[in-house]
Amino acid sequence: MLSVPNLLTLSRIFAVPLLVFLLWKPAPWDYAITFVLYCIVGVTDYFDGYLARAQGRISRLGQFLDPIADKIMVAAVLVMLMASRKADGDAPIIQDWSVIPALIILLREIMVSGLREFLAELKVLVPVSALAKWKTTFQLVALGALILGGAFPAQHWIHLVGIGSLWAAAALTLVTGWDYLRVGLKHMD
Repeated sequence: MLSVPNLLTLSRIFAVPLLVFLLWKPAPWDYAITFVLYCIVGVTDYFDGYLARAQGRISRLGQFLDPIADKIMVAAVLVMLMASRKADGDAPIIQDWSVIPALIILLREIMVSGLREFLAELKVLVPVSALAKWKTTFQLVALGALILGGAFPAQHWIHLVGIGSLWAAAALTLVTGWDYLRVGLKHMD
């Protein structure tokens, strides 16, 4: 239970309150620290799965906690980026039309979590598709760029990369969410 992969996954969960706290304040150095922490959390996400497979220590606890850790982090960071203010102004980092892809991502995460729980009771496994991994990649790049853009507000291109990646992640979110829903509908009465 307390294997290195599981400890890495737990560390991601415990890092979320710190990420939220750092995003609460709009100083550029807070965003810089948050970006470094966010990158560390992202690296642990890669290594927990890699180590579990390499060491043959894939556990039920790890399979349960890993997607939860990812969803908690993504949801918390998205909400904070929609609520916190840029260091150089009063506007949130994610604002106006860009709230739409953030909401799509949040709603899909809730829907897929509920669907996975429903399908688990039926002993139906839904494997993660390659497209879903691309969705996650765009999502993580988007959030990282948006955080980094808060550290360097004069570099508007960083923010634009984040917003563009957020829209790309939302598009892939709709496609992969539909794929999961289609599988789930086959098992509903």
